[in-house]
Amino acid sequence: MPHPLDEFPIHQAPLSMAEVVTSDRNAYDRYYFNAHGRTGDPFALFGIGYYPNLGVVDGYVTVRTGDRQLTVRASDALDLQDRLNPEVGPFKIEVIEPLQELRFTCTADDHGVGFDLHWRGSFPAVDEVPHLWKTNGTVVLDAQRFAQVGTWEGELRVDGTTHAVTPGTWLGTRDRSWGIRPVGEPAGPGRAAAEPIEGFWWNYVPLRFDEFALVVIVQEDPDGHRVLNDAVRIWPAESGKRPEQLGWPRIDVHYTSGTRIPEGATIHLTEPDGTPLTLEIECKGYVALNAGTGYGGDSWTHGGWKGRDWIEGVDIDLTDPGVAAMVPFGLLDHVARATIDGKEGWGLFELGTFGRHDPSGFADYGSVAP
Repeated sequence: MPHPLDEFPIHQAPLSMAEVVTSDRNAYDRYYFNAHGRTGDPFALFGIGYYPNLGVVDGYVTVRTGDRQLTVRASDALDLQDRLNPEVGPFKIEVIEPLQELRFTCTADDHGVGFDLHWRGSFPAVDEVPHLWKTNGTVVLDAQRFAQVGTWEGELRVDGTTHAVTPGTWLGTRDRSWGIRPVGEPAGPGRAAAEPIEGFWWNYVPLRFDEFALVVIVQEDPDGHRVLNDAVRIWPAESGKRPEQLGWPRIDVHYTSGTRIPEGATIHLTEPDGTPLTLEIECKGYVALNAGTGYGGDSWTHGGWKGRDWIEGVDIDLTDPGVAAMVPFGLLDHVARATIDGKEGWGLFELGTFGRHDPSGFADYGSVAP
């Protein structure tokens, strides 16, 4: 039957808007947001995702405070929901002005977290380069994203404590991504069981400064070959300037000795005229994405079928030995304080590194920084 979106002249294929062009089970369409003050505590991540070929919609919020990560996650069957008003369980997104202003609410206080947060983009959203990643001939990820930095206003309620969220202090980044990536119940490993990947290295750095925004993205194979490379500076919409490309980033991560957890990084960029730019990053608090958020690591991953009207709260102690052993094998989202050309900015320093990575001196999964 027709979907309400079919009323609008937005079709890209001779299909109802309830369908996607690909039949790949891993098709997805997702929101990701983060919100933080200037200390990294508390630090909140939240999102909603649609998985049209799995028939699932889900959402989550994870807040780190101290050494705890409190998560609420919800999932339901995807039928003919109104995708102009994304909603699942206690989570709801209102798009007030596309690409500029949104409201995200969560009414799951009984499970540990609730919020009413209003997002305003500080600079225009920017398309990232298309992301295609293959291993052993198999497409792992084929996706498109746009990114944006901005401010938050409202309130965040965590375990009975209400945090006032003011735009002068609370910042964040967001992305919208869609395409193909591993979601739901894992498929059979096939060739990967006999020939697993040797390593993975990923760095994603969206930052907000007063006069401009920066987005740096790098993914590398174990030998350092770049799978993805992007570095842009985004100017205010009223400037009329298009995003500027800032060359081939060289990234020196400052790891805590005996770990792969970064304390900061130096990122070498290049102006369009060839002038060097040096970006310094200081890492504040982080959220471990594989400890409750749905990005792997436990009993729930995005797109997994949990039944209709499913919701649960999870309280994870990051000092628990079992959790601490798992954390290094996932992505870490750090609140980042940044400086460049004497200007201060804030945003996200997302790093994932496990297995071999020759440029970092990591020979295998057991390697850590000296």
